[in-house]
Amino acid sequence: MTDPRPPRATPPPTGSAAPSGPAGPALHPAPGAASTGPGPAWSGVVPAAPPHSVPQPAGNPTGQFAPPRPPYAPAGGGPSADAPSRAGVPRPEQAPGATPAPHPAPHPAPAAGAPGQPPRPPVQARPQPVATHATVLCVSAPAMAASGPDGQLRGHGLHGFYRAGVRTLARMEIRLGGMEPMPLQGTLTSAAGARFVGAVRLPGDPDPDPTLTVERLRHANGVETVTVRNTGSRPARIPLEIALGTDLGLLAEIAAGQRSADLPGQVQSAGLRWAGPQHSATATARPSPHAVLAGAGVLRWDLEVQPGARWSVELSTALETAAPVGVRPPTGRGAGVPLPWSEPEVRCDDSRVALLVPRSLDALGSLLVADADRPTDLYPVSGAPWRFGLTAADALWAARLVLPLGTRLAAGTLRALARRQPTSGPQSGVIPGVLRHAGPELPPSCTATEATLLFVTVLAEAWRWGLPRQEVADLLPAAERALAALHANVSDDRPAAEDVGGPEGPVGFVTDLGRSAEERAARPVPARCEVQAQAHRAALHGAELLEAFGRPGAPEWRAWAAGLRDRFRDQFWIDDLSGGRPAAALVGPGRPLPAVASSFVHLLDLGLAGGGAQHEGLLDREQTRILAQRLVAPEFDCGWGLRTLSAKSPRFNPLGHRSGASRVHETVLAVTGLAEAGFEREARVLLDGLLDAAAHFEGRLPEMYAGEQRVTGCPPVPHPAACRPAALSSAAVVHLVTALAGVRPDVPAGRVTVRPASTAPLGELELGGLRVAGEPFSVRVSRIGVAVVEEASPELQLGAR
Repeated sequence: MTDPRPPRATPPPTGSAAPSGPAGPALHPAPGAASTGPGPAWSGVVPAAPPHSVPQPAGNPTGQFAPPRPPYAPAGGGPSADAPSRAGVPRPEQAPGATPAPHPAPHPAPAAGAPGQPPRPPVQARPQPVATHATVLCVSAPAMAASGPDGQLRGHGLHGFYRAGVRTLARMEIRLGGMEPMPLQGTLTSAAGARFVGAVRLPGDPDPDPTLTVERLRHANGVETVTVRNTGSRPARIPLEIALGTDLGLLAEIAAGQRSADLPGQVQSAGLRWAGPQHSATATARPSPHAVLAGAGVLRWDLEVQPGARWSVELSTALETAAPVGVRPPTGRGAGVPLPWSEPEVRCDDSRVALLVPRSLDALGSLLVADADRPTDLYPVSGAPWRFGLTAADALWAARLVLPLGTRLAAGTLRALARRQPTSGPQSGVIPGVLRHAGPELPPSCTATEATLLFVTVLAEAWRWGLPRQEVADLLPAAERALAALHANVSDDRPAAEDVGGPEGPVGFVTDLGRSAEERAARPVPARCEVQAQAHRAALHGAELLEAFGRPGAPEWRAWAAGLRDRFRDQFWIDDLSGGRPAAALVGPGRPLPAVASSFVHLLDLGLAGGGAQHEGLLDREQTRILAQRLVAPEFDCGWGLRTLSAKSPRFNPLGHRSGASRVHETVLAVTGLAEAGFEREARVLLDGLLDAAAHFEGRLPEMYAGEQRVTGCPPVPHPAACRPAALSSAAVVHLVTALAGVRPDVPAGRVTVRPASTAPLGELELGGLRVAGEPFSVRVSRIGVAVVEEASPELQLGAR
């Protein structure tokens, strides 16, 4: 079960940043501000910390890219960050507009050993966090709308229209003749829109069948159209009332289960207005209502709908914010701005794929925002409803995984992050990132390390896919700074632990790029296996870029990567009765952590090299074979995909985001990595489970779902706090299908190689609309795994397996 406590306020380590807390949305530094302190420039918003992140304390004024604090220490000298909040909060199910009241508490007892002293204050019950697995969620970043399947916004839980992390409208309840429509259907029509259908039976109708249908077409941007249709044989004379209200609450507080009283409404032309200390909201109707009851927040129309006729009203919500001077609010992709990828055409024998790619791209498109510093640069936010901000690692992963559809998303994301990369000081070269829980076996990890290493990989692979040379050259200094940060982390001249009086930590491995050598020696952190894989890949990719652009250092990085391979195979491999396994982390010399976790899949993600090949990995062939067998064993494979922690672990929790849930993008990395390594049978097992799960989710995969063992006839169990949509899972699905076709370009060398999976796990597969070197590329893979390139740039030389 999800912990019912509000997320703990654990400050990030050096070089990291965290999602904003209840204090408000997060601000990002302006260009160049990284070396002089954070600056108040919007580039997205993080309205709420997800339940599986470690948020910044509420006193953090700058949000996601915050000044560093000491690692894993409580903030401000007050109570420990691990101490749960005891503040009273209203019940989520409280009636809209009612005065908030705390949960009842047990009778107080006098303090022990203190006769005559006042009794201890009662302990308030903690609120339940908001669950979203049954919510119909429309998203068009930075806007969103959420309701139940009946379409009514009741102000409970997450219900409402949102913009930039503020709830502009909490209640919008429709009644005809005092009756709510009987709900018939509520479903998404796209990632940004939904359709709800209900029915009303008029009093006195001779037939038992309803004669009025009510259709609600909703868009995440705050517009909803309500249509009443009369299918009866006589005119329908009936009042339509729409009850509106809002608390202008912050999503961070709503996510923690808090609910403030509705604000009083004021009549304005054709609608209502609500005003708060920092925000105000309006709801406008067309046509104008016949009556407006401000005290009750009700708009009323007296309808007369003839047989066979229909009547419609459009309601629009808007938010006004008193933004500080110099702060630019986040904006979504403009109406005239094209998507930063091509629209692929996918045809294959496997019917489960039919909706998967288009719906995943639709979901990813709903998460795009424009960079405030350069609106033509688009990048994806992490996911809705919890992570609407620029989380560097997630954005880079998504951009990398859709490279087969073009390099524009990668270019925009890389430029946006390069502008936020510190160019001097102790954090020079480190891409800021959020702090997240890492499961029960390891302390929280800062994604700044993953983002910094991934920056180099995304730039190198975008170059292979056809990112223009000048754009690569413009971004190369940022990649060199990232490599310099990596070099500083593993340099041989760092002080030994005994020189600074601290404990001994891992030697020769990458730990946390945001810490100085002295900090690493005084307070060592584990060297995680996935970080070694990412650092090894970044070193090889960095060497390729440096060599191709005439920069020094390529031989040194290749030599360092070879040394890391030797050290990893010597110290990270644990022999056991099952043949062995990698260690999840190394906590010191000769001290591997034997946890069995899905982070192992990063050892299979080798990265695109020259000539369409893959780089050498940290595991040898035999170790890769053993890992492949382990990944498809029941302890890992729940039948719907990989668990994040072995089911044999005493700390296994099928709903734990790092202790047993199934994360979509990690299952995809396992499938594609195993297929590339030649273990196609194992890849097919995981692929079938994932595609079956996608069918149950109607082609709209969330970021994760429960790692419950698959039961015949039962769908996968949803996770109550999963983002839907999520950038990683949406982009991973695109990568899954395109990777099985085996397109491996090397545009700088004028070559593209096609190496499909020989077992053709999707049957005959046709992919059109890909982009290689900026030109259309189409390929067809037969049922026996033979590839035929049907469209390609004439400048490319074609190769095959």
